[in-house]
Amino acid sequence: MKKIFTAIILFVLTGGIVKAQSDYQPYSYQFYQKLNEDVYSTKTRVHSSLKPFLDDSLLKHHYDSLMNSAGGFKGRFFSEHQIDVKSNKATFYADLLPDFNLSRDFSGKKNTSFGSLGLQIGGTVGSQLSYNITGYENRAQLPEYLATYTNQVGIVRGQAYGSLYGSEYRWSYITALVSYTPNKYLNVSAGRDKTFIGDGYRSVLLSDYASPYPFFKVTATLGDVRYMAMWTYMDDPLSARVDNNDRKKFAVFHYLDWNVSDRLALGFFDSVIWGAKDDEGHQRGFDFTYINPLIFLRPVEASNGSPDNALLGFTGRYKITDGITAYGQFALDEFESKNFFSSNGSSRNKYAWQIGFRGANLFAVKGLNYLIETNNVKPYTYSERSSVQNYADNGEPLAHPWGANLREVVGLLNYSYKRFDFSGELDYGHYGLDINGMNYGKDLFQLYVDPSRQYGNYTGQGLTTNMVFLEGKIAYLLNPKYNLRIELGGLYRTEKNDQFHDKTAMLSFGIRSSFRSMYNDIASYKAH
Repeated sequence: MKKIFTAIILFVLTGGIVKAQSDYQPYSYQFYQKLNEDVYSTKTRVHSSLKPFLDDSLLKHHYDSLMNSAGGFKGRFFSEHQIDVKSNKATFYADLLPDFNLSRDFSGKKNTSFGSLGLQIGGTVGSQLSYNITGYENRAQLPEYLATYTNQVGIVRGQAYGSLYGSEYRWSYITALVSYTPNKYLNVSAGRDKTFIGDGYRSVLLSDYASPYPFFKVTATLGDVRYMAMWTYMDDPLSARVDNNDRKKFAVFHYLDWNVSDRLALGFFDSVIWGAKDDEGHQRGFDFTYINPLIFLRPVEASNGSPDNALLGFTGRYKITDGITAYGQFALDEFESKNFFSSNGSSRNKYAWQIGFRGANLFAVKGLNYLIETNNVKPYTYSERSSVQNYADNGEPLAHPWGANLREVVGLLNYSYKRFDFSGELDYGHYGLDINGMNYGKDLFQLYVDPSRQYGNYTGQGLTTNMVFLEGKIAYLLNPKYNLRIELGGLYRTEKNDQFHDKTAMLSFGIRSSFRSMYNDIASYKAH
């Protein structure tokens, strides 16, 4: 194994006779779905399930056309970075990122707003190194359901800790990345950002929902196989404290994506999470037994006799036609054969699955892209014996945004015409909140060793809740380089159970920029 590993490293490091280019495009579903026609073509073999994408010659023409889209207003302000310097050996760009909107929450009978001013700088050095740093200062008056979530979690969804000043929340959001691609076989990157694994809108393995985290990542590509190993350092403010500061934890993720053919792809995933300190306050730090990138983590974790949180996963994708791709995921948090293959509803049946369909040019309409999927997560999945080891970062889930004990069906429709973007989402959720001090399996920070019952568990148990969410947006793209746009949006959400019935109806209008995702389709964290 050591000889094979050494040979691979030497091969990718010395394979630089092929000129490599290293550009960075942060992951955003709304932008990435515009590449569906090429990514999910039966004639290509793009590694579609690992995002952000690395440079891919198969996508470059389509990507360049999006970044240099014709039409609209004329002039540099509408087609280039605000500062854009290029030479034979390096490039540099910088942009001021305005992000402001005003909205009316008709159900709550109040005006809400979102105000953000950001700055990004980035560029390349040679053809192999790229960098990007983006930061925002934010303030917002949130609609009731988002304010309730932020008050309970302490985190502005997927962003950072939110401080409350009167009725206004304030927070900072920062991402940074340095990416080095010495050749077409290898990429090494480090910084503070997010990673998404899967072909769907959600991921039951690793999503882009939780706050950005520091990471070091190695990605190797050899023919039809792409392999990623990533080490991270995360914050955990909701775990039981052992000192006066937030708990910290380490995690390592491995993912192998194999394009079996032009149509079929399979993926294999594993991860381990452990606390920097145990519950008694004993320092553990980084575990160097997990540093080897070419291993399956679960056997090592088991052989260590450690209580670390190990997760296994599988992905699959099949292109039925150029317009229809089927995909799915399966996450296994714990396996006990006696309970797994029975229907006894054991609290140790901790797994999640996803099935979906997506494609481009629906009804032969150019630029009309769609997705429909269902996600199911069993109660107590992603929770652990110690809350600091749960599958979460900075108080929010690393996989599905709603946690566990859930069932969801979501559909999305997007249409782009020149510089106009139209998008719509319909989401139905069924889940169970904790009630009467009992742990029914949705809250990842509750210990799964203390369930409401050992057997007879089912999805939606506890305070059974149903949610319907609809959102539509119309945007006009002013500058594609940093996604500057004028946007009009409407949102309707209803969440109902035996204790509360929340309704939200909103209209919003503003000028937006950047590619960051801010999810409005979230579920309640706790009963209220």
